[in-house]
Amino acid sequence: MQQQTYKLPYIMPEVFRFFGFSFFFYSREHEPVHIHVEGNDGIAKFEWNGKEFILTERQGIKTNDFKKIKKVIDDNADIIIKRWNEHFKL
Repeated sequence: MQQQTYKLPYIMPEVFRFFGFSFFFYSREHEPVHIHVEGNDGIAKFEWNGKEFILTERQGIKTNDFKKIKKVIDDNADIIIKRWNEHFKL
């Protein structure tokens, strides 16, 4: 009899939620520090370059929403980095 293996689901710690968007990362992430954003039928990903978060992926997010998201990330970069380091024990 063949043994069946099950993959555990990814845990997605939510850092915060603004304007109907969830700002989160996956528990099995990789460096560099980055944040995923999802909501209103769109997704985005921003990576920390050592000075600021830079957009690396965007799909379906309207320009007005994008501006709000970018401001939230810029205004809370320290919280995002702190939560990343706490979660990954860095």
